[in-house]
Amino acid sequence: MMAVGAVLIYLAIEKEYEPMLLIPIGFGAILVNLPYSGLMDQGGILRIIYEAGILTEIFPILIFVGIGAMTDFGVLLERPSMLLYSIPAHLGIPAAFLAAYFFGFNPFEALSVGIIGAMDGPTAIYVTSQYAPSLLAPVTVCAYSYMSMIPILQVPLSKLLISKKERLTRMEYTTGRFSQRIRVIFPIFVTIVVGLIAPKGIPLIGSLMLGNFLKESGVVDRLARSAQSEISNVTTLLLGVTIGGTMLADQFLNVTTLLIFGLGLLAFIVGISAGILSAKAAYYLTGGKVNPLVGGTGISAFPMAARTAHMIARSEDPDNWLLMHAMAANTGGQIASVVAGGAMLSLAPIFLGA
Repeated sequence: MMAVGAVLIYLAIEKEYEPMLLIPIGFGAILVNLPYSGLMDQGGILRIIYEAGILTEIFPILIFVGIGAMTDFGVLLERPSMLLYSIPAHLGIPAAFLAAYFFGFNPFEALSVGIIGAMDGPTAIYVTSQYAPSLLAPVTVCAYSYMSMIPILQVPLSKLLISKKERLTRMEYTTGRFSQRIRVIFPIFVTIVVGLIAPKGIPLIGSLMLGNFLKESGVVDRLARSAQSEISNVTTLLLGVTIGGTMLADQFLNVTTLLIFGLGLLAFIVGISAGILSAKAAYYLTGGKVNPLVGGTGISAFPMAARTAHMIARSEDPDNWLLMHAMAANTGGQIASVVAGGAMLSLAPIFLGA
């Protein structure tokens, strides 16, 4: 397990795969597996942080506030139709859920594996900490590892499923003008609507939109900056080290962990492919006005997925600026991932009898 921690640190430093989280996770894995460290024993410092920050869901909530404060939903307001691509792009969730259930996970464990398909680390942590705490370490490491490798997955899938002619499609660029009032109302509106649909998801969507509201209100810059920097950074550090602290050798190195990683890969491939195919259908329905590359950004890996789609488009046509359309779909995917997590928390106990 110490070697696994070292590999995560290597990927973070040499490959720059999610270094903000993989470095503390990797270091935490090394610390907790040192003989007689006792860091995760009752009364150990990592155990205390784990119980206070993760089991109470405080850390994921604080991270969502920071993400909201860093997100500009203006690109989505200008292109609301881009939100539609986030629906098929999250089909990786049911795909991984069904596969996990088939392989013998109980329904709530299968849901925790399926949420990897949301491609949103904090959502995966939040749902798994409630439904299957024993799977928290492999689910978290799997989610963040694959999120960091989005370009490695997105580029070949895009070139496999989209023809060169389709990839060269230029989308009309328009900039809408939205008043400050609309930007302020948007996070409140989304919170109310999603909260009514999936009440258990209110902590998720509420914290995300609270962060965005702080940013868009324009009168609490200090709070918005703190949410983006100090609070987010400290929380990420403590979260990462504590997640690494759960990676004990006897609990992590087993067939179940390998299976979760395989199902996570399935979830990502299905989600990205479904998003691309939906945009490909839109390409033909609109007479070639939609570049199918934007469909692959309907996931929640923000903003890496949008940048990757833009990079693919520009590599074949340097004058093809797809970034704002891709960012709109990617932002919509961020909201969709939180809605998916909230729906799981609200509906699973009803249908699964918990």
